[in-house]
Amino acid sequence: MNTVGKITALKNHLPLQKQEDRAAYLESIFETAIDAIFTINERGIVESMNPAAEKLFGFEASEVLGNNISMLMGTPDRQNHDNYIRRFIETREPRIIGIGREVTGVRKDGTKMPLRLAVSETIVNGRRVFAGILHDLTSMKKAEEEIRKLNEDLESQNEHLEQKVAVRTEELSEAVNQLLSVNQQLHREAEERRAAELALRKSEKELLKALQKEKQLNELKSRFVSMASHEFRTPLSTVLSSADLAETYTGGEEHQAKRSKHIQRIKTAVGTLTGILNDFLSLSKLEEDKVQTHLVTFRLKDFCNEVTEEVQGLLKPGQVILHEYENCEAAVHLDKKILKNIIYNLISNASKYSPADKPIYCRLRVADNKLRIEVEDQGIGIPEEDQPHMFERFFRANNVENIQGTGLGLNIVKRYLDLLDGDISFKSKPGQGTIFIINIPITQD
Repeated sequence: MNTVGKITALKNHLPLQKQEDRAAYLESIFETAIDAIFTINERGIVESMNPAAEKLFGFEASEVLGNNISMLMGTPDRQNHDNYIRRFIETREPRIIGIGREVTGVRKDGTKMPLRLAVSETIVNGRRVFAGILHDLTSMKKAEEEIRKLNEDLESQNEHLEQKVAVRTEELSEAVNQLLSVNQQLHREAEERRAAELALRKSEKELLKALQKEKQLNELKSRFVSMASHEFRTPLSTVLSSADLAETYTGGEEHQAKRSKHIQRIKTAVGTLTGILNDFLSLSKLEEDKVQTHLVTFRLKDFCNEVTEEVQGLLKPGQVILHEYENCEAAVHLDKKILKNIIYNLISNASKYSPADKPIYCRLRVADNKLRIEVEDQGIGIPEEDQPHMFERFFRANNVENIQGTGLGLNIVKRYLDLLDGDISFKSKPGQGTIFIINIPITQD
């Protein structure tokens, strides 16, 4: 609410029986306000002004009352003021009245000053009256000008310093050129050194990259030795003990079941060792950039049948793979070998971390030139605090410490997908299973 509105509100709240007190109260506010206050009629004639207005403009009230308020205005407002009032009365569209703006005022001595003007309209005894409150912006504008001037001075100083630096640089450049011209041999040697420096800088990044690569490979070898000594021990012990026990069962049919049991244990252990070695071989090829994509055309359903047959030896008793297809009739153009490694790895994990007799779902859908594959299990799930690290090399969740693994499978899957411009994500809740989701751009044949 503006000042005039506040005064009107105060007037309406004063007791009606104290008219003289109310008039004195409002008069006191009007007379003691620190901002200039004018009231004018709809023809722009000044009807009242407070002491602050006299002080601001240097006029006595008797010199202004009865005159048009435009006498205190600068151009263009002086010429357009009456039009402002008329337009507002006709259109009720606020340009100055009702919204306020910055204007220029003119003192009695002719000096100009910046002002903030707020104008409001009210009806008094059936007459339209406009009240204006003017706040002197001279100090604020002076401060703004000082800041602007200070910025200009700083810019000028900066330009001066830049010029001095440029001049000094030019002087040094001339001195260097003079020295080089004295001895051509020194010039040639300097050129040779410069060329050698440029060549060194050019190869610096490659050397740093090679050193980093070597460091990573050494780390990989160290982790491999450490993990191999741990992960190989259990399956090798199984192979040895089962082989020894199988030798003891030399009887006929009564020992056949026991022999078969230990032979199966040997096969399972060998499969575990093969999986570990395959992980390290795959990672090694990826680290050395030796994996190249080879696109072929094939049908997804036939491909899934091949993968299902190959992973049967990994499944626990009672585990089955259930396939679901959507829009997979047409042939696709992809790297079949890399895709097989990706799905094989995900199904292997699903089997490893799921109980027996629980199905594994493999869903394939082709849409918008993308192949979407979901591999879902009903296993132990992934702890929430471990989920951000699942694609890091050698990382294993804290709930699989008693299950054999290298911590490389998902890292390898992600790097294979990078080669195919694909991506991978997952959803998991501990105890409720995990869904891995991959998307790969494809070209249908």
